[in-house]
Amino acid sequence: MSSRRSSDLPPGVQSGLFSSAEPRGAGAPREAGANAPLAARMRPRSLDAFVGQEAVIGEGKPLRRMIERDELTSIVLWGPPGSGKTTLASIVAGHTERYFSEISAVNSGVADIRKAVAEAKERERVSGRRTILFVDELHRFNRAQQDALLPYVEAGTIVFIGATTENPSFYVVAPLLSRSRVFRLELLPPEDIEHIIRTALTDDERGLGREPVEIDDDTLHALALLAAGDARAALNLVEVAAGVAERDARGVRTLTRELIEQSAQHRTLLYDREGDAHYDTISAFIKTLRDSDPDGALYWLARMLEAGEDPLFVARRLVILAAEDVGLADPSALPLAVACQQAVHFLGMPEGRLPLAETTVYLARAPKSNSAYAAYERAVEDARRTPNDAVPLHLRNAATGLMRQLGYGRGYEYAHDHPGHVPPAEQTHRPPAVEGNVYYEPGTLGDEARPR
Repeated sequence: MSSRRSSDLPPGVQSGLFSSAEPRGAGAPREAGANAPLAARMRPRSLDAFVGQEAVIGEGKPLRRMIERDELTSIVLWGPPGSGKTTLASIVAGHTERYFSEISAVNSGVADIRKAVAEAKERERVSGRRTILFVDELHRFNRAQQDALLPYVEAGTIVFIGATTENPSFYVVAPLLSRSRVFRLELLPPEDIEHIIRTALTDDERGLGREPVEIDDDTLHALALLAAGDARAALNLVEVAAGVAERDARGVRTLTRELIEQSAQHRTLLYDREGDAHYDTISAFIKTLRDSDPDGALYWLARMLEAGEDPLFVARRLVILAAEDVGLADPSALPLAVACQQAVHFLGMPEGRLPLAETTVYLARAPKSNSAYAAYERAVEDARRTPNDAVPLHLRNAATGLMRQLGYGRGYEYAHDHPGHVPPAEQTHRPPAVEGNVYYEPGTLGDEARPR
């Protein structure tokens, strides 16, 4: 690996991204200072030090091979907060022979992109060295800002790395997405969080190893669970708790469970009412209800309500499920769900959680049938295939004399004039092209299974 210089740019060309007083040296992200937050100081410096995400960065995985061979193409790192997106981008800077430039979509725009690209072109012209452009919070860029990246990504002027907490399918424009490879990072499991915390507590260079700080296994596990898969949140909590912990006679600060809970105050649930967590959680809720699991459905209901989801949104989904998945197996389910929506609207929160919980349990326990939904879908196919077929004359309303002369309503058999209030079987009710096609097929559970 060749040595890197801080003077890649020629005289008169200054980077607008980094302070001239603090040259980036090799073009890699600067090391966090002694006063930086613990989470920043403990950012891994190598792939071997990176904890978790084995499916993405494990031995032999495509992304790891690209980094190790310095053959990186444009990528998007997608994952929840604290899963390692920015850390991974920093590690790329330590392995690649390319200059590492970064901007944040939170406070940057098209002008910043153009400036970074101009510097990348000049850098390559002068030193032959190509540039990686890292865009943090990529989803914050609008379409025009993302489009501004396209020609330079396509031409190979820059290698693009984007980091986002939101689903790229919805937040990254298709042309940019098609030119990038998406890698999905997941929430870290508790054992990985525990490993990260232990490393921070024993590292005497960047961590708290010189304090010293102790924590028992049970408290460590509770802390890892409290972090909910977010390594940054875990380290921030450790730093706060260690800062307020009293030293004992040995000069040791002990992190107790009580101290951790006091420092945390309130656990922030991973939930965004407009993001992936919103759609993923409501999907889990609906599918659990459909599978007749009341306990599982109550869990997802609680997750949504405790995170601040709009209770009327949940109520609307219950109304949909009552019609779509319970259906005619229990016809009382739909009126109950509508009553739930009205009750939530009338009561507000927190009392609205009671009818929501009651309706959730009822719908989970109810027999299931999608026969009405399936019947409608079959009818839709015929309706779309025959949109211009005329309404049979006997079914038309003869509102005027001319209409009667034209045969409107002629031959119509009034149902109430016949036994059982059912007209003769020969009376048809659809255009000839679709007459006889069966849409509704009764289910075999609950009320629908009863003979009619």
